[in-house]
Amino acid sequence: MNYAQLAFTDNIKKIQEEAGSRNSYDRMEKMSVVDGLTENESNFISDRDSFYMASFGENDYPYIQHRGGPAGFIKVIDNKTIGIVDFAGNRQYISTGNISKNEKVALIMVSYPQRARLKIYAKAKIVELKDHEALYDSLKPEDYKFRPERMMIFEIQAYDWNCPQHITPRYTTEEIEEALLPQKKYITDLENKVKELELKLLEK
Repeated sequence: MNYAQLAFTDNIKKIQEEAGSRNSYDRMEKMSVVDGLTENESNFISDRDSFYMASFGENDYPYIQHRGGPAGFIKVIDNKTIGIVDFAGNRQYISTGNISKNEKVALIMVSYPQRARLKIYAKAKIVELKDHEALYDSLKPEDYKFRPERMMIFEIQAYDWNCPQHITPRYTTEEIEEALLPQKKYITDLENKVKELELKLLEK
């Protein structure tokens, strides 16, 4: 699970040398070895409602796709495996086709409110629904309308956290509404007190 060791090819190391960052990253390669996801990564992944996936096509181009669903639709199976139900979409099947020829993918998961970004190298596997009903039951999201086509299982090869620099905080409608709940309650309480005072004045 040494992300730097996997990511830093000889050419990348050469560029780091020229830029003056190689020494610090050399230390990272020697020290940042973790055997699988920790509780921190597992909780982060389980809270996401989207991620980006890069796969490699037969045309020698990478393909980046956004994957979304309800918060928690990415399931942590164990500390080295995560999975999703592949919902029906535009039926282009580019990622599916790419993975059928080359299992290697890269994932990026972002929390914009926390300005946190987790990047993952993984080997992806397409699993048909009819072949693994128990797995589907464990991966399917509850209370979400979708049409399943297949499942995708990701065997994590390495992961790393990116720095928060240049991540602009953004919030979903639900997150904004939750943050405003105390303010709304405060306003409602004030309105009720005003009504009570108005009634008392009318009674006099």
